[in-house]
Amino acid sequence: MRHVSEGGGTRGGLRLREAVRAVPRTLREDLWTVARDPLPSLRWLGRLPHAHAVLFAVLMGLANVNQYEPQFESPTAPAATTAVATAVTLLVVLQSGAAVLALSRPVPAWWLSTLALFLARTVGETKISHAPLWSWSFPGIALHTLVLFLLALRVRPRVAAEALGLTLLSGLAALAFAAPGQQPSLLQDAVTCTTAVVVGASLRGRRVARSQLVEQEVRTADERARRTLLEERNRIARELHDVVAHHMSVISIQAQVAPHLVKDPTDELKENLAGIRENAVEALTELRRVLGVLRSEDAPSDGVRHAPQPTLGRLDELVGKVRGTGLAVNTETTGEPRPLPPGVDLSAFRIVQEALSNAMRHAPGAAVRVDIGYRSGGLTLRVTNSAPDRPAPPSPGAGHGLLGMHERTAMLGGELATGPTPDGGYEVTAILPTDTTKPAEPGEDAP
Repeated sequence: MRHVSEGGGTRGGLRLREAVRAVPRTLREDLWTVARDPLPSLRWLGRLPHAHAVLFAVLMGLANVNQYEPQFESPTAPAATTAVATAVTLLVVLQSGAAVLALSRPVPAWWLSTLALFLARTVGETKISHAPLWSWSFPGIALHTLVLFLLALRVRPRVAAEALGLTLLSGLAALAFAAPGQQPSLLQDAVTCTTAVVVGASLRGRRVARSQLVEQEVRTADERARRTLLEERNRIARELHDVVAHHMSVISIQAQVAPHLVKDPTDELKENLAGIRENAVEALTELRRVLGVLRSEDAPSDGVRHAPQPTLGRLDELVGKVRGTGLAVNTETTGEPRPLPPGVDLSAFRIVQEALSNAMRHAPGAAVRVDIGYRSGGLTLRVTNSAPDRPAPPSPGAGHGLLGMHERTAMLGGELATGPTPDGGYEVTAILPTDTTKPAEPGEDAP
């Protein structure tokens, strides 16, 4: 049992020695740097605090010069008096400059301010003109407190604590050079500097927490937008699944019936048609297996889910339902209506449906106009509404309307433009190509 205790004590001693040996390396990594770390501007005040810090450094520097009165054992040495006075003035200027430097390089500024304070106390036989309650002059400690505060605003709390500890150690070392009749206490200096570090570290922690919160909100918004996009694409895929499945079923049936429509079909023809039907059935099975997973657990019932997908042929039915809600809707069709590819027909209906839904939701009491233009190689949809006659009720969450329109239009290689109108209304214009024999190239204009 004693052996175990001795082993534990040995391991504890080793850890302690390793921690002590690691202190110089840690201090060197944290404080031996000249990296630039500018103080950021505030949201409302801009760089006004920076100007105040510079003004404070200048005023404290002027006051600091008047606080030191060189005194020497031999008053008959004016040259020495001038030299010491010049040295002290230079150190005071350096300390004021350190406070300004702390706005951009806090760690080098702290080193400069600490060195200036130490030398100002120890050079020659200088003393403070007022009652020596402080290790340094009051303006000097005020300037160093500002440097520590600006340092704690930018660096980690551990680095700020290390700088505070070294500051107090330098104060203790400076007291060793004080005159016998002047033995000021370091307590006031320690309290002032510690307060500055604590306040600066607290403000930094608050700023870091706010930045992390904003970053998290941005990530959440991006994730929500990505999830919304995936949900809308899944919905489009579920709808197109039925369209593609219908065509594959037709191919399979035609391949099965074709041999009976030909008199004395050759074995080669029968074999090719059987291969076409087999491939169509396999493709249909794989399509249902892959796209079937896109259907959520709370999907509609089978009867609703497998109902025929809507087309522009049901536009009058859709407009009638919208009019039943009290919204005035007018429709106009230009060009010669013709059968459209199933994907285009479905997407056109959904775009008009989403535009009317947005008008009902965001423009109560407005007049809505739906224009459908059949033209060579394409279909033009335009849904506009006038300004609402009353405020719209709050929307229960973010919808997928505009996102769905963009996805459907991009899928077909078309163009979509949405935005407010000069009279306070809103407009949705979509151009859908009907030539689906070849996919649209990226960046290719819709016909």
